[in-house]
Amino acid sequence: MKELLAKKKSFVIPILFLSVVLISFEAHAVAESSIKNYNGTLLVGVVGDTGIGERAYRPGFIAVIKALRKHQPDLLLHLGDFLYQPKIFPKTCPERYLHEVRKTLADPFQLKLFVPGDNDLPPNKKKPKGSGCWEKIDAMDNSFDSYSTFTHEPRTYEGTAIIGNTFFAILNTYPWQDPKLWLSPRIKKAKNQGLWTIIALHEPPMTTAWYLERRNTVLKQLTQLKPDLVLSGNQHSYERFHQVGIPNQDGSIPHVSSETGNYSKGDGTIFLVSGGGGAYLKPFADQQGFKKRAAPKAVFDVLAKRALMNHYLILEIQKEKLQATTYRVCPQINKNDNPKWKPDKPMWNSIKLDCEGQEAGVTAFERFQIQFKKSVIDLQN
Repeated sequence: MKELLAKKKSFVIPILFLSVVLISFEAHAVAESSIKNYNGTLLVGVVGDTGIGERAYRPGFIAVIKALRKHQPDLLLHLGDFLYQPKIFPKTCPERYLHEVRKTLADPFQLKLFVPGDNDLPPNKKKPKGSGCWEKIDAMDNSFDSYSTFTHEPRTYEGTAIIGNTFFAILNTYPWQDPKLWLSPRIKKAKNQGLWTIIALHEPPMTTAWYLERRNTVLKQLTQLKPDLVLSGNQHSYERFHQVGIPNQDGSIPHVSSETGNYSKGDGTIFLVSGGGGAYLKPFADQQGFKKRAAPKAVFDVLAKRALMNHYLILEIQKEKLQATTYRVCPQINKNDNPKWKPDKPMWNSIKLDCEGQEAGVTAFERFQIQFKKSVIDLQN
């Protein structure tokens, strides 16, 4: 009799455990589905280049992620470079890094979309300190949507997800490849459904921080897709550009400027660089006097705002309006903390961080919005 009870007990425990797992999975699936299909305001937290690892500015990262979590966003969109490790050609991904990513950037958020950064991918000659942690980091975010009706498929690490009223596309820039064949039909379908369209990748298609000529390649290829917003990281700074169109052959960039930060949907694409999540802040090339990497006038002509600061964004996406607020984060600094990249360089004598002279805390740095045109709203109704 005792043997029979022991067998029953050993049989019941696995079933109970399996039941708990299934209930937990179903609850998560229902909660995720409720956000993916609702018609209210989608709240998205955006951050890039965070401060995990020995080569990062940890006080900035802790202050940023603590402030971002208070908004309780429905989705965390991370723009890549989760961590910075010090070793050249590391053979393994340290578990302490993964534990920190899971604790701060994965578990606290119900929905997550992650972009691969060069510091997250395996090391190579150009990036010998790549951590090789991406495969395990990528497993912590949400899966992409599948499309059985389209001919072309995205590459590894690339894909799309519709969450609430917004279509998100995640691209890999290492190496870059024009996503038109697989992404264009998905964006077209999303637009026909009245969804907002956002593309996220790590290396900026356009920047004044450390300029690389991409007007006739990445910038043109993405503007041809006509998304509402393109978000990137990599540069340890903040930049926002006005709405831009497809670059001209002479290098000029057609654009719609707004002093108030109010834009109309369909007039162009807003490009934004957000790399202030915890990496050491690096001056813009023109501030450094590095003329070779200073952006040309055509790029400065479409620049709306830029700053050297720790920061994050909150997107409030409604059916007819996308509002964005950039929050400047000034951490409490002690004498041993320094957020500056190579702080001993003489260039810092004339370059000021945006938090210098400011009290520690979180401040709304700037706001902008994209709104449906009234005629379009009338047609939809």
